[in-house]
Amino acid sequence: MTFGGGPLGHPGDLIPLQGPRGSRLVRDRDALRSTAVALLSTVIVFAALGLLVVNAPGWAAVQRSFFNGAVFAKSLPAIVGAFWVNVQLFLLAEVLILVLGLVLAILRSLPGPVFFPVRLMAMIYTDIFRALPGVLVIYILGFGMPGLGIEAIPREPFFWAVVSLTLIYSAYVSEVYRAGIESIHPSQEAAARSLGLSRVQSLRYVIVPQAIRRVIPPLLNDFIGLQKDTVLVSYVGVVEIFRQSYIKQAANFNFTPYIATALVFLVVTIPLARLTDVLVQRDRRRAATSSR
Repeated sequence: MTFGGGPLGHPGDLIPLQGPRGSRLVRDRDALRSTAVALLSTVIVFAALGLLVVNAPGWAAVQRSFFNGAVFAKSLPAIVGAFWVNVQLFLLAEVLILVLGLVLAILRSLPGPVFFPVRLMAMIYTDIFRALPGVLVIYILGFGMPGLGIEAIPREPFFWAVVSLTLIYSAYVSEVYRAGIESIHPSQEAAARSLGLSRVQSLRYVIVPQAIRRVIPPLLNDFIGLQKDTVLVSYVGVVEIFRQSYIKQAANFNFTPYIATALVFLVVTIPLARLTDVLVQRDRRRAATSSR
């Protein structure tokens, strides 16, 4: 207790000190007030945007073309069914990307002048497939490789769609892996080598496992991009969700199927994005705790 009104104070002037419980109550009250303000401002902003859109001169025509309820209900089952093709593309390409990207990152991390040609080839691969637009790679492989007429070369568009996505995203993922490998302090490798492990064993048992744990959040970001880019394979004839929405749009002379496609991707992608944010925050808290 503290006493106000002079050195000795007066019993009526007792002012309680703010203890841990009081501080927690203040923080909870401030958090509640901040949440209420954020919610109110969000409602106001979106309400204003909604009023602006629905009062636009061309809103009636846009509503008929993009937000037709009957066309939406008719198209959604076929669009959701076609999304299974995107899921297959995503899962197959993701497994291959994780393996090929890690191999490229390790090749680029090999030390010594004797491995310079290997590092150079890995660097050229990464630079080329990061520089080329994804749709261009899909076009070249999807139409060019079957066009060679070689019996042993597959001609299925789905096969070349998986190959194209794997080549493109392996270049990006390899850089994520390489950043994780280079973030491991050299003392980790020195300690492993002092215990008798070879360079390869140090990479396998010490460096790479730590690097993978560190790069999980950025890897998830890349795979969110991969999931969206599966629609690019529609250009080589794969009937996936975007191609199906195009078929429905042409059949109904209405753009509402594209809105249904967008809704499917929102439902699937937003939870993955939030999971990525959770993992990033967890890593930050872990890093802050370990630095104390």
